[in-house]
Amino acid sequence: MASSSPAILPTTNPQPTTTATASDSIQSSGPTPAFRAFINHISDTVRNGLASRRPWSELLDRSAFSKPESISEATQRIRKNYTYFRVNYLAVITAVLAVSLLTNPLSLILLAALLAAWLFLYLFRTASDPPLTLFGRQFSDRETLVGLIVSTIVVIFLTSVGSVLVSALMVGVAIVCAHGAFKVPEDLFLDEQESPATGFLSFLTGTGASDAAAAPTVAARV
Repeated sequence: MASSSPAILPTTNPQPTTTATASDSIQSSGPTPAFRAFINHISDTVRNGLASRRPWSELLDRSAFSKPESISEATQRIRKNYTYFRVNYLAVITAVLAVSLLTNPLSLILLAALLAAWLFLYLFRTASDPPLTLFGRQFSDRETLVGLIVSTIVVIFLTSVGSVLVSALMVGVAIVCAHGAFKVPEDLFLDEQESPATGFLSFLTGTGASDAAAAPTVAARV
């Protein structure tokens, strides 16, 4: 009688798990700390600025408008009204810029692409990031910076973006100056001390101590 062969037990080969690798790749592809800090700083600045704005009903109170008697009086009114309504005025200029860009889609796309290039190709890059590679050629940080500067000059001066921005800023500043010249400052204006710019303007002038401390540190890499 032929001897039966021993039974073969089924075996399974364990497959290497990719959970950790997948999670690591997701984390590495997420926003960088500099980007998160930048977004948090912008959101905090906007929130603080909106909290310090004046009521729009007070800004548009028609009973407080009158013609200035001289240019010096108009200048003094503009200065006092700007001190009191600075956040509202900046919101008006921003709204004029937004409307101008929305009515010019090509300028909006070019400006957004230029801003994204500056943010992700230079400002948010770290020393550990690999060099920028395009068409099989690697570009150093200095070459990338020169390319971004040239692209900015081309977009601003050789397309419609520059004219749209300049015209929108002129219209916004004209609206602010006209309102400030014809708006009669009340006693509330005169009692307030002219404090350094805070809120929105601290992001532009850098005078806010707390906001400056919260700003992300981006090392210049040339």
